[in-house]
Amino acid sequence: MRHTPPPINRSRARNMRADSTLAENLLWQVLRNRQLEGFKFKRQVPLNGYILDFVCFEAKLIIEVDGFQHAESVGDRVRDALFRNEGFRILRFWNEDVVKNLDGVCLTILSELRNCGE
Repeated sequence: MRHTPPPINRSRARNMRADSTLAENLLWQVLRNRQLEGFKFKRQVPLNGYILDFVCFEAKLIIEVDGFQHAESVGDRVRDALFRNEGFRILRFWNEDVVKNLDGVCLTILSELRNCGE
């Protein structure tokens, strides 16, 4: 059954897509249109009361690109636990890492995608 988020979450996600950070935009250019080994990613997806930066449902992989305000965030740990309990794997990258080492970030994502069946 398809998940239908509340209208407020859909609106917030739409606004976040329009106001993405540089790091999110750079990563999206690599993930969009199945460019990363054919895996389909969506961005700023509202799910279970949260808005995910990037998600690949077929691989059950969530990618978050965060600023340092997320360092040691209890809220992020709670959120990650919720999604892990639903079978998702979560990768978190700092904005600076994406901007300065996009190739390394992509290699980490590819490695996780290739291991999605394990």
